[in-house]
Amino acid sequence: MTDSEPDFDAKIAARVARKQKAQRAGTQSAWFGLGMFGTIGWSVAVPTLLGALLGAWWDKRHAGPLSWTLALLAAGLVIGCANAWYWVARQNAAINHDPRPEND
Repeated sequence: MTDSEPDFDAKIAARVARKQKAQRAGTQSAWFGLGMFGTIGWSVAVPTLLGALLGAWWDKRHAGPLSWTLALLAAGLVIGCANAWYWVARQNAAINHDPRPEND
């Protein structure tokens, strides 16, 4: 028996436990998936729109050679994308977390 066999067995056991947990939880509907897309979309759209509105307001108050609308729209888009990335990474970590075997 090599040292890698216990690691392999532990990985297989963790995958089996995740699969059994998912089967007990039931299948997710198509609406759940659409809701996920909606959540991610809003997490990008809201900061982008807020940046554009703030930039337009700033441009009306303080006219200058630079377009604050465009600059803050881009900043809002970057913040929104970072927010979505963080949210998806957190959900992915929760899905792929290796659970300890449960006592059934």
